[in-house]
Amino acid sequence: MSLSVSLHMLARAPEPGLVKFRLIPTLGEDGACDLQRLLLEHALITLPPDDFDPRILWLDGDPDESLERLAAEHGWTLIEQPPGDLGERMRRIVTLGLSSNDAVILVCNDCPVLDGDYLAAAREALQERDVVVGPAEDGGFVLLGLRRVDPLLFAEIPWGCEEVLAQTCERLRQLGWEHLLLPELWDVDRPEDLQRLAELGIHLAAYAAVLPR
Repeated sequence: MSLSVSLHMLARAPEPGLVKFRLIPTLGEDGACDLQRLLLEHALITLPPDDFDPRILWLDGDPDESLERLAAEHGWTLIEQPPGDLGERMRRIVTLGLSSNDAVILVCNDCPVLDGDYLAAAREALQERDVVVGPAEDGGFVLLGLRRVDPLLFAEIPWGCEEVLAQTCERLRQLGWEHLLLPELWDVDRPEDLQRLAELGIHLAAYAAVLPR
């Protein structure tokens, strides 16, 4: 029997000076904000509309009318993120999702190569395992799928560092939860990622000047 799976995207609202901190030296505050908006809009449009119910965009910050309209047009319910650090927010979201679905999948908005096939692989893995993780090149993860939740999984993780994936896997071993690692993907977090983003055909005027010719 197929699992019911909800899809949850966590994202910061695109506001100058509050997003893409590592890229502000390269793009400036406004350019980094434009990049966040571009990546968020790309994710809302391209992630599959029919395979997950519900699909929720958990936004840290206030959306503008354009973002609200785009989310509604593509079948996303927009909700403000709960309080707490990133781990506590994820724990609350997973707990809520599991109250009405067999499994939940959390994704970020800044991995432009995360697509429907990758989500389908995650969903398939959850048929047999408690957890599926999509590793990121920088040592974090771009996807986390769960059929159960425990505070230990999210507590006191140094979010944003290169040890996030390793520490998450160690917590899963402590819990005795069987998990699968999907193929590694990259997200847009460093200046060197801008060239790869442009090669996908996703262009932003603010960083066109910094790309190698």
